[in-house]
Amino acid sequence: MAVKILIRRRVKPGQEEKFNELVRELRSRAMHLAGFISGETLRSIEDPSIHLVISTWKSIEDWNAWLKGPDRKAVKKKFEKVLAEPETMTPFQYE
Repeated sequence: MAVKILIRRRVKPGQEEKFNELVRELRSRAMHLAGFISGETLRSIEDPSIHLVISTWKSIEDWNAWLKGPDRKAVKKKFEKVLAEPETMTPFQYE
């Protein structure tokens, strides 16, 4: 069953460009993996430092494989430098 993962990130002031580069890098790595369906990034109107990524995967197992894999871990390290606080992730499934 397909799942959606909501990832919330708050970007440090002045790090927007680097953040966008990292999002593109992460998505381009994920697109080649089994189970990846789509991803989109939204920015808050009320607080432009907050970004929400909605990532869709064929199964929670596919998502977990990506989450624990070396590609995501390598880029996650880079994200730590541009984020004002740790990212939060919440998986959702269809009812």
